[in-house]
Amino acid sequence: MPQPRQIGDVLAQLIARRGYARQQSTAAVETAWREAAGEKIAAISRAGQLRRGTLEVLVPNNLLAQELGFQKDELIARLQKLSPEANITKLRFRVGSVN
Repeated sequence: MPQPRQIGDVLAQLIARRGYARQQSTAAVETAWREAAGEKIAAISRAGQLRRGTLEVLVPNNLLAQELGFQKDELIARLQKLSPEANITKLRFRVGSVN
């Protein structure tokens, strides 16, 4: 007969299987991006995927991608302060649908 398991272990396993932790992490990164970018930039950009410390940010055009590229170091510093658990070390700007 199997041994009873602690509820915390069962919940942790369920959260991992269903991907809830990843969803919470994504929401935290999106919130951090909006705050780090500021109101105007956040309104016309969107945080995308985070892979191996690189956050992909979707922007509507190349001009904004270039402008944000000049601010990259500042933005990374703000993101690291706002969401240290995400461990964002690089930003990559990609032109795409921001909706």
